[in-house]
Amino acid sequence: MKPLISVLQFALPAVIAIATLEGLVLVLVMRRDYNWRAYWASLADALGRQYLVYTLLPLSIAQPLVDLAWSHRLFTVPLNSVLSVVVLVIAQDFSYYWFHRASHRVRWFWATHAIHHSSNEFNLAASYRFGWTGRLTGAAVFYVPMIWLGFAPGPVFIAAAINLLYQFWLHAEWIPKLGWLEYVLNTPSHHRVHHACNAEYLDRNYGGILIVFDRMFGTFVAERDELPCHYGLVKPLRSNNPVIIAFHEWAALGRDLWRAPTWCARFACLVGPPGDGPAVPTAAPAKAYDGGQKVEAAAG
Repeated sequence: MKPLISVLQFALPAVIAIATLEGLVLVLVMRRDYNWRAYWASLADALGRQYLVYTLLPLSIAQPLVDLAWSHRLFTVPLNSVLSVVVLVIAQDFSYYWFHRASHRVRWFWATHAIHHSSNEFNLAASYRFGWTGRLTGAAVFYVPMIWLGFAPGPVFIAAAINLLYQFWLHAEWIPKLGWLEYVLNTPSHHRVHHACNAEYLDRNYGGILIVFDRMFGTFVAERDELPCHYGLVKPLRSNNPVIIAFHEWAALGRDLWRAPTWCARFACLVGPPGDGPAVPTAAPAKAYDGGQKVEAAAG
């Protein structure tokens, strides 16, 4: 985990500077509205995570599994050729796809990932709004299979950091579609869909660098010119308080766990899709989040 944190910590001042420049250009040159309060909330989230939370919480709860997988690896993959590095990057993106998909479909992971979707604007500043509880959820477990197969943890998490840095530029509303690159790479157009709360776009386009896994597993949706994206959670979170942003979904999850009538119901609430809490009728035509989360419209 340390290589991932080191890379992102090193890059953070640069991405903040670029995001600030984007805001100034949008306001002063392009004469667009820009929510500076949301900008400061995202900045507080990023600085608190990198320079406070990671200092107080140096290890992930998934670290023992990472160490165990490396100790009992099946092979050792040497990264001494272009081919092995390419395989590492593709395998990491495949692992990221499933981590990202689970972050939308398993409420335990969504409790942290909801923070990234809490901004009602889509801009570069929103790209580094990740929350403070990622290590507590054990998200690194999605990279354990790679490590068990023989990729060293250091390169795996460096690749994960590069994946996240690649996604920084995807959070731009002003970048148009990019022609044939749209078929292979994750692009700003694809990521606008991912951040949209429209029912037609909801919970799609989970890829990191590549979009091919979404196409393979049926989660791809293209941006439509006649259907503008609306960003944020379906029930918008209006607060710009970084503490509320960081813990609003954990509070909603806690309320649903408290109201659950049985331990089985609590477990189902924890690992089931967001919106499947005990307060939601099972026969309802749509799934809703309590407390500012997403909604998954019923198919058809």
